[in-house]
Amino acid sequence: MQQVVIAGRYRLLDLVGRGGMGRVWRARDGVLHRDVAVKQVVPPAWLSDEERDELRLRTLREGRTAARLNHPNVVRVYDVVPVGDDPWLIMEYVPSRSLQNVLDTSGPVSPREAASIGLALLAALRAAHHAGVLHRDVKPANVLIAHDGRVMLTDFGLAVFDDGDPTMTRPGLVLGSPQFVAPERAAEGCSSVEADLWSLGATLHASVEGRSPYARSTAMATLSALATREPDPAPHAGPLGPVLAGLLRRDPRDRTDHDETQRRLASAATGDGEPCPLALAAPATLLPPDVLDPGAAPPSTPADHGRPAGSGPNGRRWPLAVAAGAFAALAAISTAIALGQREHDRGAPPGIEAGRPGAVPDGPGAGPNRTGAEPGAGLPGAGPPGKSVPPPPFPCLRPYPAGEPAPTVSPARGERLRLPAGWRWYADPAGFRLAVPPGWRHYRQGDAVCFQDPTARRVLTVAPAGDPDAAPLAQLRVNERRALDAGALHGYAKIRLETVAGRGSEWEAAWDAPYGARLHAVQLIPRDTRAWSLSWSAPDADWPTGASERNTMRVSFRPGATG
Repeated sequence: MQQVVIAGRYRLLDLVGRGGMGRVWRARDGVLHRDVAVKQVVPPAWLSDEERDELRLRTLREGRTAARLNHPNVVRVYDVVPVGDDPWLIMEYVPSRSLQNVLDTSGPVSPREAASIGLALLAALRAAHHAGVLHRDVKPANVLIAHDGRVMLTDFGLAVFDDGDPTMTRPGLVLGSPQFVAPERAAEGCSSVEADLWSLGATLHASVEGRSPYARSTAMATLSALATREPDPAPHAGPLGPVLAGLLRRDPRDRTDHDETQRRLASAATGDGEPCPLALAAPATLLPPDVLDPGAAPPSTPADHGRPAGSGPNGRRWPLAVAAGAFAALAAISTAIALGQREHDRGAPPGIEAGRPGAVPDGPGAGPNRTGAEPGAGLPGAGPPGKSVPPPPFPCLRPYPAGEPAPTVSPARGERLRLPAGWRWYADPAGFRLAVPPGWRHYRQGDAVCFQDPTARRVLTVAPAGDPDAAPLAQLRVNERRALDAGALHGYAKIRLETVAGRGSEWEAAWDAPYGARLHAVQLIPRDTRAWSLSWSAPDADWPTGASERNTMRVSFRPGATG
């Protein structure tokens, strides 16, 4: 990469992370001779002018907010510099991994470890709250585990001062990752100290269980559960149980405060706490729970102190999940889902974590296989709500990021294709090569090799073709017919099924996933091979933004090449 200097002093060295809304670079400060992290805002093409302005304001707000804090558990922001029309953040460089990355690659941590992490995060939140700052986006992706052992909270891009507007970024928009947003924020957009503490509880739940207490297959399903159900049990919490029970109460007035939470965390960190499985009472609702959340586990019995969660001091239940309120909440944050899933606002400044490609919400531990479901059960595109149907004929569709960073190799001798900045070559022992964008994850599903962008739910699959002796177009027609006969493509719309000159045979289609999401995919059998098929899938709304990536991956595919 040709090195670039911004603001006359920060030399960009390498791209260390990328999210849906920007990139993070490791840079060298030419004046102070130290490494820094530089956060570059890159507004996606699908944002409106108003949303682009909002993103720039958020970046400035993040700089001002973090500059207001001076705490060892908070990533520091040194400066905000203009580059063209956009502000860039100059931040403390912390060689680290995010907690989300730890959960994705190593699995859940022990209750004691989670309690120690919780103490550090609570200290950071206490400092922020004391300074009048609400974080509003506490989640594993925004928690850094530094190589020197420090635990740090980052990404104050959604933060607000408590003397400002604590409700919404603008009317009808609540940002944040749905699985870690407090019920009252999802319903009414209200930010508060208590909402930050609820998100802390959800983060700690994910630390020991591998999934958030509201992990569902889609964002809409998560929000439906958030409006009508209590948090999932935490059978592995052990001594952390009382902490979760206190923080994840539905009524914010009943949640434990800073002091009580610290006492419970300290007890759990030393192993003195008594196990307290998180089992909470069902909330009052005017809708049968399976209307909004089909197949969810039935709620369990009352917990902590014998008082049903969500009830106030006088036993009055907090009136969140009435029918009108539930649907109003879903409608109010539909815009935020679009932003949150595209950006996965799940995003820590992704690159202050060395080797971490961006923030993403929701690790593979939250997927269906974690709970013992059959592979493919509950995945996006698995058919209309309430029906059990086969997964669509596009492998590797998962609602959560999975796998590890894709292993890369040097370009093959004589390779003439010039890759975009940050892209690397991947070579598979099965006999192919292709280029992979920075930060993409890699895993296998049967014979299929899967590559996933953890920030945007885009997936590329390379798999053996069904019948190499059959004509490619005939193979794709068979795939389409089998899927339709099995009822695997609810709301199916064929976009094209044809041979494209210079490329091969392609089948492109869209279909409805559960709870309103719509997916888009294309399956290609390249013209120079009948042995392999390539499939791309993504949310339909994100399809145009991935065109360049799809083209680069397609032209880089080299059948027959190995590592």
